[in-house]
Amino acid sequence: MTSNEIKQLDSQNVMQTYGRFDVVIDRGVGSTVYSPEGKEYIDFTSGIGVNAIGYGNKKWGDAVYAQAMKLQHISNLYYSEPYAKLADVLTKRTGMKNVFFANAGADANEGMIKLARKYSFDKHGKGKSTIITLNQSFHGRTITTLAATGQDVFHNYFFPFTEGFKHVQANDIDALKKELTDDVCAVLIEFVQGEGGVIPLDPNYVKEVSQLCAANDLLLLADEVQTGVGRTGTLFAFQQYDVTPDVISFAKGIAGGLPLGGFMANEKCSTVLIAGTHATTFGGNPVAAAGAVEVLNQLDDATLNEVIKKSEYIREKIHGWNTPYIAEIRGKGLMLGISVKDVVPREIAQACVENGLLVLTAGTDALRMLPPLTISYEELDKGLAILKAVFDNI
Repeated sequence: MTSNEIKQLDSQNVMQTYGRFDVVIDRGVGSTVYSPEGKEYIDFTSGIGVNAIGYGNKKWGDAVYAQAMKLQHISNLYYSEPYAKLADVLTKRTGMKNVFFANAGADANEGMIKLARKYSFDKHGKGKSTIITLNQSFHGRTITTLAATGQDVFHNYFFPFTEGFKHVQANDIDALKKELTDDVCAVLIEFVQGEGGVIPLDPNYVKEVSQLCAANDLLLLADEVQTGVGRTGTLFAFQQYDVTPDVISFAKGIAGGLPLGGFMANEKCSTVLIAGTHATTFGGNPVAAAGAVEVLNQLDDATLNEVIKKSEYIREKIHGWNTPYIAEIRGKGLMLGISVKDVVPREIAQACVENGLLVLTAGTDALRMLPPLTISYEELDKGLAILKAVFDNI
């Protein structure tokens, strides 16, 4: 089908809930994707951080195909090998105790919230269920995860929202302390606020939050849906912050493009959820789990070190540009935000698309770059050249 035919089908049959860019993607190789007509785009988005090991990855494709032909799905009422192997890899590489597999980021966060509230209920009974989250956070689009999200722009239309959340300013420990009332059971953070503008938390703040949680028997919950699976240069971002959360959610890049998410618990929280308290049909699906095992196989220390090197390479290149429209570069690893001034981020992103580069926006002032972790330096140079040309022609 042509691009116009695909867009026509979309307009006639699909709910118009996305502000799509005017581009159709048909196929991809490495970190480059193509329209049906063959137009080339360098991908600095990886499906919003999902295609961690790029497009057309043969080892990943072989693993997925082999599992699909062996066993594509089986109920979680029975055991199967792929999810068990994946859980073993995750716990060994993070030091966490065990894993629950979900479908995507929002329901992973929902499950993490349920675990925190049950942990408190088991110890203290009713009345201690409030979770503190941060302003500019984003935790999903279900009713509960929207309530957890600390951005007013998302708090509309769908009333009433789930109760039991407070929002405080990030990196302000005194603001957090003021909200530590007797009804609080947990604090939920993102180490880098992705949708909020690609803003890393201050390490000293994170350490103080962790200490406060430990001192008050509150759970420290970490939303690593976007920061996890090598995105920031370590397998999970918490490994750069010298803290170990009680529960960690993950999704996006874990299965290399297939739907999969989940959350991991430490020893203290490992037995909170028991049979009948939480479940899902597709979580731990054999095909997705087999893909995830291969993703983690490829994200070895050498690859993660390259993520850091590529991050530094991008920063050095952009710092060398002579443009008045870039205020700062922020983020970690290959989760980078370019804060812009006197221009509209969406308009810059649209101009990039027209010139063969896919980029994202974040918050109110930033372009966001989440390229595949395996992107080549040649593809980086091509993409950065397009981005520079867009700024030069404003």
